[in-house]
Amino acid sequence: MKLTDNVQYVPKIGVKRAGILFAELKIKTVEDLLMHFPYRYIDVRTFYPISSLSDNMPYVQIKGQIVSFETKGKGRGKRLVAEFTDGKGFMELVWFSNEKYVTQTYKPDEEYIVFGKPKRYGAIFSMAHPEIEVFKGNNPRADIGFKTMYNTTETMKNHYLNSSVVRELIANLLTTVQLNIPETLPQYLIDKYKLLSRAEAIYNIHLPHNQTLLDAAIRRLKFEELFYIQMSILRQSVERQEKSEGFVMKHIGKHFNDFYKHHLPFSLTNAQKRVVKEIYTDLKSGKQMNRLLQGDVGSGKTIVALLSCLMAVDNGFQACIMAPTEILATQHYNGISKLTQNLGININLLIGSTKKKERIQIHDQLENGQLNILIGTHALIEDNVQFHNLGIVIIDEQHRFGVAQRAKLWTKNIQPPHILVMTATPIPRTLAMTLYGNLDISVIDELPPGRKPIQTYHYYDNKRKELYKFIRRQIEQQSQIYVVYPLIQDSEKLDLKSLEDGYNTMCEVFPDLTIDFLHGKMTPAEKDDRMARFKNGQTDILMSTTVIEVGVDVPNASVMIIESAERFGLSQLHQLRGRVGRGADQSYCILMSSFKLSDNSLRRLQIMTETNNGFDIAEADLTLRGPGELEGTAQSGLPFDLHIANLAQDGIILQTARDISKQILERDPHLENSHNTIIAQRLTELNRKEVNWSKIS
Repeated sequence: MKLTDNVQYVPKIGVKRAGILFAELKIKTVEDLLMHFPYRYIDVRTFYPISSLSDNMPYVQIKGQIVSFETKGKGRGKRLVAEFTDGKGFMELVWFSNEKYVTQTYKPDEEYIVFGKPKRYGAIFSMAHPEIEVFKGNNPRADIGFKTMYNTTETMKNHYLNSSVVRELIANLLTTVQLNIPETLPQYLIDKYKLLSRAEAIYNIHLPHNQTLLDAAIRRLKFEELFYIQMSILRQSVERQEKSEGFVMKHIGKHFNDFYKHHLPFSLTNAQKRVVKEIYTDLKSGKQMNRLLQGDVGSGKTIVALLSCLMAVDNGFQACIMAPTEILATQHYNGISKLTQNLGININLLIGSTKKKERIQIHDQLENGQLNILIGTHALIEDNVQFHNLGIVIIDEQHRFGVAQRAKLWTKNIQPPHILVMTATPIPRTLAMTLYGNLDISVIDELPPGRKPIQTYHYYDNKRKELYKFIRRQIEQQSQIYVVYPLIQDSEKLDLKSLEDGYNTMCEVFPDLTIDFLHGKMTPAEKDDRMARFKNGQTDILMSTTVIEVGVDVPNASVMIIESAERFGLSQLHQLRGRVGRGADQSYCILMSSFKLSDNSLRRLQIMTETNNGFDIAEADLTLRGPGELEGTAQSGLPFDLHIANLAQDGIILQTARDISKQILERDPHLENSHNTIIAQRLTELNRKEVNWSKIS
């Protein structure tokens, strides 16, 4: 049997089960099934006495007999309960379904091995839906060593495809079928790094006899997965450098120099200067720039973006900046227009609410080259937006756009423009090497001088009186305040403070203050009006949802209060905190929460109070939540799916895989040498399976 064969031909699967496996887990081929790795390994070489059980125990196995069956409860609480004894103690086995099957299959007084997770209810332990097998005078698992647990779904369980059945199907496939598992790594790598063969690794990941073989299998499969991700990314980078010609922008001209010498509102930090030099080196190289600019909130990415645009304008090209929201795009436009008002360049704004007459004028000026810099939202990627000679594209908060949306800007020229993507969400090193490994990366790791670190505190809901006193003191010092809520309206499922209730309460507590609210369901005109009033100092307190999360800059706002802070991720909390601290005054972030906090939620809030460093926070976020849940990673996309590697935990293996990939491509950039043929073939196979969006951004 080949790995490419349909899984329906695996013994005991068939057409119906194959359909369920595909619908629930996207398992279509034999290889897909073998790549469905266990999520847990449990030592099953020993039996536990019932008297030794405790609440915090993992899965255990117990040898004993069923004494009797009894049906208890009614309706949804109805359950079948078996009294089970090991001869010295008693516990209960519980089933909430399949009562007839259980009572017909398992008989009192016969000796069984039961396996499951014990849980205490009062003075007695129970085990829900245990796995059961007949004890035949010895421990049938003694030579196995480990029991493997597989992820399944409720639909699978309802069709008798639970973890134990999946385990049996895979075990039968590996032990009774003549399987052809071809090698996917060159022998010189296997020998040099002492790796198991792929066949050995797959066998031992599912049927490990001991810890040493299990560890070796995991190491081999993680390395292979990360190696091919890095090889794919770095190979694309080689191809881009060879084939992607870029507009040559060697000239630093009057607009750049005039702005830098006479209109720059502050001295650039050393980090900003370094990044501007990196961008200029790219622009004059003759190769297309494809660069990611990382900078923590308030680090000054917008000035770097403007200087990059001025380089393009000085060389006769147009530039565009795309932002994810109308508020942020308008802010960029207003700020950049003010900074460049004496430079004699034409800048305009194109957003969803731009009137038809203005759109026509913008389109005409774009096509005839009169418009130098266009700033906007998704409106920039509409088909009727055509540039005369677009030289550079800058995407702000790039993770807010789908890759297909970003790609539409690349096609606005016959020759692709230079690309600069920016993010205020610091990216952990391991994610940067994978999600953005084919981009050159610049980092602004220095805040402008004079900024005071934001002081962050965590208050429980019972501290609300102290919070109101704190708000009053800050207002008396002429500060403005943000209050952010996760919801617009009450939710019965999530016990959160709603924006509407919060607004009404705040108006009652502070009847003498000007209080306003802002949320995503308002019209663009309403949002602009509320935001303008706050910026102009007409509003003391702005109650909002996370619509103000990214980029909004009000220097006089020095307090950020986040309600139900436990409902936000670390990255989002850090972004919200970054809305304050823009001026010279001391700024504060207050995290309000209920007392009912999970361990993870409490740890997130503690991290926020301990550090202002966005990169430290990003690393902590990756560790707590994993890469799949981090904002933007799903749409940015890895070249291939991860089946076993974990970017939060496998940084050393990832770095090794990247270093090896670099070394191979330096010696053999097109993988033409015979000993690398296997790598080229495997990359081709993997690329056929995945839509490789990483070629775009």
